[in-house]
Amino acid sequence: MSTESKPARFPWGLTLLAALALALLCGLGTWQVQRMQWKTGLIDQAEVAAAALPEAPAYVLAADDPEFSKVSLICPGLATAPFLELQSIHEGQPGVRLISACRHPGYGQTLLIDRGFVATEISARPPVSASETPVQLTAEVRSTPPPGPMALAPEGRRFYARDNAAMARVLELDEPVAPWTLFALTSSNPDWQALQPSAPPAAFSNNHLGYALTWFGLALALVGFYIVLLRRRLTS
Repeated sequence: MSTESKPARFPWGLTLLAALALALLCGLGTWQVQRMQWKTGLIDQAEVAAAALPEAPAYVLAADDPEFSKVSLICPGLATAPFLELQSIHEGQPGVRLISACRHPGYGQTLLIDRGFVATEISARPPVSASETPVQLTAEVRSTPPPGPMALAPEGRRFYARDNAAMARVLELDEPVAPWTLFALTSSNPDWQALQPSAPPAAFSNNHLGYALTWFGLALALVGFYIVLLRRRLTS
């Protein structure tokens, strides 16, 4: 008496799981391609801004994205302005960065100026007094995202993360404060060499192409693995 083998059923469950995993891997690969394009644009923007001449703050800050642009500005009394200290590291050396406010009627808003870095072993600080002596600076505009949830809270005038709103309160500023930080590239106190004006290096790692190839490679491997399993299932 002969028996006929039943045809193998199509593995719909396996196919559904494979399709979901494939969609996820391809989505991650596409996202990395988009990140690569965004990072490339950001690098190009930084390079163009680095080569440009400084412009007026009102013009630069009115742009849609003034990040990395250089400005030439005048800050009355900046050399003796009140400041707070932001814990920082500069070229591998611990210390603080001095943050003061720049008020100028022509800018329409108060600007926070990162005047520069002072190493930990330097205990001296610039004088603080009421003065309107103008200080001309060249500075670089950088975005100031809010601090993360793990950031340490400030202690008096000592900060451990940039927070423009909190810094404005400590400096007792009533006027609106710009959401940008201007990093001085020239010194507000040229007679005090301990103050090192600088902006953080605009260095970006762009490894997104490698990440994208990894995700698309995994997607291709998944397709091959699914085809092998499907053939075995249908021919067994």
